[in-house]
Amino acid sequence: MTVSNAIEVRDLTVWFGSGTERSDAVKRATFSVAEGGSFGLVGESGSGKSTILRAIAGLVPTWSGEMTVAGEPLGRKRSPAFYKKVQMVFQDPYGSLHPRQTVDRVLSEAMQLHGLTDIDRRIARLLEDVGLGTGFRFRYPHQLSGGQRQRVAIARALAPEPKILLLDEPTSALDVSVQAEILNLLADLRRERALTYVMVSHDLGVVGHLCERAAVMQQGEIVEVVTVESLRTGAVTQDYTRHLLASAIASAR
Repeated sequence: MTVSNAIEVRDLTVWFGSGTERSDAVKRATFSVAEGGSFGLVGESGSGKSTILRAIAGLVPTWSGEMTVAGEPLGRKRSPAFYKKVQMVFQDPYGSLHPRQTVDRVLSEAMQLHGLTDIDRRIARLLEDVGLGTGFRFRYPHQLSGGQRQRVAIARALAPEPKILLLDEPTSALDVSVQAEILNLLADLRRERALTYVMVSHDLGVVGHLCERAAVMQQGEIVEVVTVESLRTGAVTQDYTRHLLASAIASAR
């Protein structure tokens, strides 16, 4: 059976500024993600990986190339249908939630925005799905731990029932023990909801836990697309990828 691609990116260049002040943050990036797949973008800080994610989400207007996501060829603006199919989970669970909104309001507003009904039942199910339960429904962000806040952020992303999640370093702001819990949650949700993931991370261990394939980025360019199995065995072709692997091994000791 042929598996179609949920995401296709071809010759994507993203820049900031103009004229002599222009800086290309991403240069001619090309990759695809199969429906139901999980794809990582890895590299050191400033390599362009988060910029790709933001370009897909429509948060960066200055780009060229071709992007097709969930069957929709993307232009400068995203359609309402796009945001029902594609949602993003940001790095900082502290900054991504409004401090004066309860969990209930955060989730109900996300559903109302997409025209969903039966909101009470949906909220209860979402909270159960992300491992919180209805006891957290009327709490404010300051009453939650970092891991709990990120669970709420994931629930908010799932509220419109998307098929694709864009994950921008979803565990990097969390304690190591909590990171594993969130990664396991994301793996479970992907399986249960048949989701497609694109995840940005500087941590090869995180990518290895959640993804099957990954693009290795350096200075705005994809230098190599590898399977996670090849990362585990060291069967890579580029010196920069070997450098990332060596750094990951050293930091784990």
